[in-house]
Amino acid sequence: MHTKVIEEVDQDRRKFLAAASLGVAVASTGALLPSHLLAATAGDSVTPFHVHFSDEALKDLHRRVVATRWPDSETVKDHSQGVQLSTIKKLADYWGKDYDWRKIEKKLNSYPQFTTKIDGLDIHFIHVKSKHENAMPIIVTHGWPGSIIEQLKIIEPLTDPTAHGGSAEDAFHVVIPSLPGYGFSGKPTEPGWNPPRIAKAWAALMQRLGYKDYVAQGGDWGNAVTELMAVQQPPGLLGIHTNMAATVPADIAKSLAAGSPAPAGLSDDEKRAYGQLDDFYKNGLGYAIEMNNRPQTLYGIVDSPIGLASWMLDHDIRSYDMIARVFDGNPEGLTKDDILDNVTLYWLTNTAISSARLYWDNAHFPSGGFFDPRDIKIPVAVSAFPDEIYQAPQSWAEKAYPQLIFYNRPPKGGHFAAWEQPMLLTADLRAAFKPLRKSI
Repeated sequence: MHTKVIEEVDQDRRKFLAAASLGVAVASTGALLPSHLLAATAGDSVTPFHVHFSDEALKDLHRRVVATRWPDSETVKDHSQGVQLSTIKKLADYWGKDYDWRKIEKKLNSYPQFTTKIDGLDIHFIHVKSKHENAMPIIVTHGWPGSIIEQLKIIEPLTDPTAHGGSAEDAFHVVIPSLPGYGFSGKPTEPGWNPPRIAKAWAALMQRLGYKDYVAQGGDWGNAVTELMAVQQPPGLLGIHTNMAATVPADIAKSLAAGSPAPAGLSDDEKRAYGQLDDFYKNGLGYAIEMNNRPQTLYGIVDSPIGLASWMLDHDIRSYDMIARVFDGNPEGLTKDDILDNVTLYWLTNTAISSARLYWDNAHFPSGGFFDPRDIKIPVAVSAFPDEIYQAPQSWAEKAYPQLIFYNRPPKGGHFAAWEQPMLLTADLRAAFKPLRKSI
């Protein structure tokens, strides 16, 4: 019986690797669409959006956090059984006593936000225009367990570079949409909202906003969407940047799926990447396999804020370790408020399951493995952060992207690059897209 269970889990893991390899109140606002874009949206309604949750919703959240029924502690002294009880209790203590959602709500409302219907679904997005002439439009996409909150720290450096160590020539107009089923975007009521479909919606959004030429950026699901935009080559897309590149060669992917040791002849960087992926596939895919197969079963994380928080924290081991250190009083990249801003957004918007369905849609309407090269023919830039699920080697990136125009290995940072290390990512985006600016 025990052997059979192991075999079934292994089959699920291999099936998942083959399919995906992986997997986060409308009101008037003073920040209206620029006049030159209003004409471009004739017939396509773009509505200003304002965030506000009731005091009753926040009180209910607090009540549930305080009333959490706790399990016994893990039987080991490390994180090998999952999110440790001491860590999640520290999170709950801060959430219940000190956290203030209204701060991030005010921050969100300081940016121009809108909704528009694309392919039958309401899409929410932040749209911040730079004051600088010839700014480059960029659409930036988050992943799971992320949200638009991930990207807030890069808005000012990208749109106002002269105030953040750059020049006017580094300026971007920034568009940050919420994925379908995430945040303030609509929740799909039919299957099929997979990354290729989202990629088409993003191209439609940029066209609706009047941008003839633009670039795209993403990590996690944001990378899948961004790379598929590059595959589709919509008019105006000049190039893309990824902080979680899909570069794993076919022979390496086959070896990983079999659970084999690293093949002979790999460079040091390739061995490190192989080890990171091997550990993730063997020890870190539990959340993704469940959402890939049975997302609707996750009722518990819709009913329990602490259940939701622990589910979201247990994404990848290096991110979890960093978050655990934050709640131990050692912030690095993220703060306690950063982490709870994101979890609270999922809770208040009730998007725990609607966001998880993206994994199911990707598996049942597949478009290739998550880390498989996609034969992209337009310019690609890569930032390979050291604590990402895997740090893509330059040798793999050069093979995966025939038009690789930029590659960098920042000194620190992990899966949530824009959130953890906004200035490092900003510097890479400025450098990466500089050669494409002459096309604007």
